[in-house]
Amino acid sequence: MSNEKNNAKSPVVNSVVVKAGDTENKDVSTTKPAKDTDANTSDAHYDSIAELKAATNIVDADGNAVDDNSDDSQAQKKAKIKEDLITESKELDESDDIKVSNKTTESKVTKTDTDKTEQKDVEKKDNTTTSDTAKDTSKDIKTDKKTATDKDSAKTDKATDGDKKASKNNKDSSGAKDSTDNSDKKSDETTTVTATKKLNSAAKKTSSTKPASGQQRVAILGGNRIPFARSNGAYADASNIDMLTAALNGLIERYNLQDEKMGEVVAGAVIKLSRDINLTREAALNTALDPHTPTYDISQACGTGLQATFASANKIALGIIDSAITGGVDTTSDAPIAVGDGLRKVLLKLGAAKNMKQRLHALTSFNPKDLIDAPANVEPRTGLSMGDHQAITALEWNISREDQDELAFNSHKNLARAYDEGFFDDLITPYKGLTRDNNLRPDSTLEKLGKLKPAFGKNNANPTMTAANSTPLTDGASCVLLANDEWAEAHGLKPLAYIVHQETAAVDFIGKSGNKEGLLMAPAYAVPRMLERAGLSLQDFDFYEIHEAFASQVLSTLSAWEDESFCKERLGLDAPLGAIDRSKLNVNGSSLAAGHPFAATGGRILATAAKLLDQKGSGRALISICAAGGQGVTCILEK
Repeated sequence: MSNEKNNAKSPVVNSVVVKAGDTENKDVSTTKPAKDTDANTSDAHYDSIAELKAATNIVDADGNAVDDNSDDSQAQKKAKIKEDLITESKELDESDDIKVSNKTTESKVTKTDTDKTEQKDVEKKDNTTTSDTAKDTSKDIKTDKKTATDKDSAKTDKATDGDKKASKNNKDSSGAKDSTDNSDKKSDETTTVTATKKLNSAAKKTSSTKPASGQQRVAILGGNRIPFARSNGAYADASNIDMLTAALNGLIERYNLQDEKMGEVVAGAVIKLSRDINLTREAALNTALDPHTPTYDISQACGTGLQATFASANKIALGIIDSAITGGVDTTSDAPIAVGDGLRKVLLKLGAAKNMKQRLHALTSFNPKDLIDAPANVEPRTGLSMGDHQAITALEWNISREDQDELAFNSHKNLARAYDEGFFDDLITPYKGLTRDNNLRPDSTLEKLGKLKPAFGKNNANPTMTAANSTPLTDGASCVLLANDEWAEAHGLKPLAYIVHQETAAVDFIGKSGNKEGLLMAPAYAVPRMLERAGLSLQDFDFYEIHEAFASQVLSTLSAWEDESFCKERLGLDAPLGAIDRSKLNVNGSSLAAGHPFAATGGRILATAAKLLDQKGSGRALISICAAGGQGVTCILEK
């Protein structure tokens, strides 16, 4: 609103609002400290024009009171003045100098005791007028004018008598304006907080899970798996549902979850038969969990177990659920064998035939070569097995046979020691006569490993990958118990570690976008991104749990992180990530020794890493899993 106003149009030119009971000739200097702006603010509060009217007298320019019941022009003038006062208040509401505050429903009116005669004798140094406030009945909103700026006061003085001293008062108003702005900012903040509290209160009424101001911590409370078994061995007659049920039952019994309604159960399998539809739901119904617990399947090749955990962990972090069981299962002993596509089409035609001639025509089109469609352990896009893909990567990174055999040897040695120390006693449930992973070779030696012939990349110039430094086909299942702190405390369970960061990456292994990358190199890209977001370096970890799909895959990834060219050109880093302390790598063995039932590997690694951190009492663990299709899944645990 403009500071300049035509005196002839101003509603306060010929009238002054005086607080009821004040004497007309009261000396201004006795009521307004000359150098104290705050003292100029009136203590009067009015909630309506009615109260304002009752508490004030309206006088004309000569100091004569205007009677409410007057029928002359003075009464009309009074009515016009009241109307203009309300209009003036609304205009001030929209001004930049004074903001609307919803903090209180009271309004203040500053007492302005002016007398046209005395203005000539008394010099005003800090004259200020607080805006008269009216209740906006159309919007039902009350406004709080805490203080008015001296700028508005100067405007009032100018409108009253055009005195030159008004310009001086405008200059003195800067301090009052700053005070008003600060007050308005606090008022805005209070209004925002109040609105937020109301929204949170409404949310609490409709949600059983307490909403958090930020993300809730996701704790790993424990894990369980059945021993992993080589394909076509101890679990040859067990289905995915059978094995997942066994892993779940062991977890439920260990943590007394009978009749417990969990937030959800999420698991999956890479290799599934048609009967495995709704796999996780069927397995959960086989257990003592409350049948009202929701479930669903998930799949991302070898990263399935970890992705299942991420899915539930994200919901826990957001406060959607408070607990979950996640995991995975796979068997190659019970692999699906479907009828060949040629036979399938013949059978479809036979079923649609309407007469004998059509049936005979369908049968004569059958080719015995199309009888079955056996599963192939190859990438659909390339026709190469995962091992053959990795053999190419091993050659590119110049990974030696000796280094691969040493990594495999350490995996068996570390896993055997961990079993002997009882590390897995509360992480494994015996199943079908097995109490340990039957791929474990405690008596393995480097000499024995060195005698084996290459199994992959046989056509390469220098094949180095053998059955010993590569994971075998394996059957097994695993699961992990997750929850927020409140649920854990209520159930008397202690968190082993917390999931604090996660990252998934994919690489172009077919050259669709240009240069090709190794099939299993995605973790080399995922980890740096995760480290940057976490503000950590590769060396800031107490344990490194890197899935040993192949010894050469682990070594290729470590070499890439140490390579300056790779880190600069492919990762966009200024310098290499550097080397890790190898004594912290897979300290209790990994997939080369235990085996690799695709979807079950994530649960095994998560439970192992969490328990390692719990035993240490603090620290961080880096988890990395490569997956078919050129993908990689990684995460960070903290204690």
